[in-house]
Amino acid sequence: MGLFLKTKDFSITKEAFELHYHSDCDMLVTQPQPKNLAPYYESEHYISHTDAQTSFTDKLYQIAKRFAIQNKIKTIQKLGYRKGSILDIGAGTGDFLTAAKKRGFTVVGVEPNARARGLAQKKGICLHQDIADVSHTTFDVITLWHVLEHLPNLKQQIEQITALLRENGLLLVAVPNYKSYDAQHYGTYWAGYDVPRHLWHFSKTAIARLFGECQLEVITTRPMLLDAFYVSLLSEQYKGRKVALYHAFWVGLWSNIRACFTHEYSSLMYGLRKKSS
Repeated sequence: MGLFLKTKDFSITKEAFELHYHSDCDMLVTQPQPKNLAPYYESEHYISHTDAQTSFTDKLYQIAKRFAIQNKIKTIQKLGYRKGSILDIGAGTGDFLTAAKKRGFTVVGVEPNARARGLAQKKGICLHQDIADVSHTTFDVITLWHVLEHLPNLKQQIEQITALLRENGLLLVAVPNYKSYDAQHYGTYWAGYDVPRHLWHFSKTAIARLFGECQLEVITTRPMLLDAFYVSLLSEQYKGRKVALYHAFWVGLWSNIRACFTHEYSSLMYGLRKKSS
């Protein structure tokens, strides 16, 4: 394990962190990893836990989120699941589950942040605080939308999650890709690192190996095209660029164009299926 990059928490504390490369899984690990991560989420700027639309960036995020949610539902349906139960881990303010419920799915969610759970409650979505609260059942589909990178005790959590998936069930995992062009372009300032909230930084190899140990196989890998633009916009802001939107658009566009050939998009959605025993 060697030093890959030095960066910092640009959004809240400005603390310095390092990313170390693990060759076994071809992934990066944030060091040090704080024992108590809760304070790093307690901010009005952490948009996944709010429905804020106060800034231009907030408004762009909410627009992009609506498009992304529809794409997620369509992906689940195209992979053969038009009904059944969905467990969304890290459900945030409940928007994805709200959309899935309207499509006829039975929905269950887990979200540790009390503020986000409260916002979901107002939408008619009751979320559990901990995954242990749903350990008594299994699900047809489990989703983790930009959540896996946040989970401590990674292998233990993966084992716990996959145990909740029914045989031949579908697991969808979306994570940033540190091998993308925009990650290389922004380096230290790349918003996809988001340390220390992001404890792990995955490659395709890492996802296949980590879940393969739990008898899941990758059946599809799909790009999340809008992420390149949003992550680039945040990265430009971290750099202090005054004309952030202009530069972010061109970096995001070029990242997606490059990825048409390299297949290393800013974020990737992995579809994994539990093997029959």
